[in-house]
Amino acid sequence: MNLKVIVNGAKGKMGEPACLAIEACPTLDLVAALGREDSLKDAIMHTKADIVVDLTRADCAYQNALTIIESGAHPVIGTSGFSATDIANLSKRCEEKQLGGIIAPNFSIGAVLMMHFSKIAARFMHDVEIIETHHPQKLDAPSQTALKTAEMINAALSHTTSRGLSAGSNADIPIHSLRLPGFLANQQVIFGQTGETLTITHNSIDRVSFMPGILLACDRAPKLKHLVYGLEHVLQLG
Repeated sequence: MNLKVIVNGAKGKMGEPACLAIEACPTLDLVAALGREDSLKDAIMHTKADIVVDLTRADCAYQNALTIIESGAHPVIGTSGFSATDIANLSKRCEEKQLGGIIAPNFSIGAVLMMHFSKIAARFMHDVEIIETHHPQKLDAPSQTALKTAEMINAALSHTTSRGLSAGSNADIPIHSLRLPGFLANQQVIFGQTGETLTITHNSIDRVSFMPGILLACDRAPKLKHLVYGLEHVLQLG
């Protein structure tokens, strides 16, 4: 039996291609495509949805996630703006309900690999900064992807590394945010040491790049018993 999926934020730039991708997937059924005028709670109850893909805005993402979890559907969240406290609270509620879900800072498989490779590089090169560039309509800065990358690098860095904090940084890794026309999503992770540099770059040029990750998250979320933060948790990265 196919999984029933709701897309919340279906009229947005991510929502429209997400609906098309889900409709084309042979194992998923799109049972509702919601806009801001619709009741998320009522839609979940009416359709008995298994999964809700939330692609809305930062100012309502946390409440939407709570509504999804309390309604018993599996959350697949692609909206930015979650704090560490938000994620901890949502994780606790999912654990209490034994409900699997995914919050993905980035649904692009390439972006997840960029973060993974950066974590590996950080074991050997400890001086690093991040430059992230997005379209001018992206409201949050730094991006959730940059913050997640910094978090992963920090986990890999030697405890002997000592650097000062700076504005716009996660722990001790400086993050530089640009918002410019002509870009969709671009991130460079730049490592430097004596006599050399290493730059790991990911560039999304079309929102279609996010669709395989959304479909993967819809497939894996119902198989989990807890909430995970990052698509890397459901990829076989080794």
